[in-house]
Amino acid sequence: MKTRKPTFLPSLNKIFQELGENIKLARLRRKLSVEQVAERTGISRATLWHVEKGSPSVAMGIYSQVLFVLGLEKDLLKVAADDIFGRKLQDAELIVKERAPKRKKNG
Repeated sequence: MKTRKPTFLPSLNKIFQELGENIKLARLRRKLSVEQVAERTGISRATLWHVEKGSPSVAMGIYSQVLFVLGLEKDLLKVAADDIFGRKLQDAELIVKERAPKRKKNG
């Protein structure tokens, strides 16, 4: 069975590319080679290349493992930490409709 690849909006692709570039720059600042980071992470050099290019098809676990090797794993805690929009919704106390209960099947 053929799997469907998700389609990413250009703005999301740009974010992934920036993430990859940041990871690459972090590696270079630490004077680590592609081979060293790939080996320490337990991935191939090709996969690390995809990470540094910001490929959205690479699993989040791989990204987090690379960040761990670079000593940047705590940066993941910053994701959605300051949810301004969510807090505004919470403060507005918007009423959310509840779903109706499931109907029981007769028979």
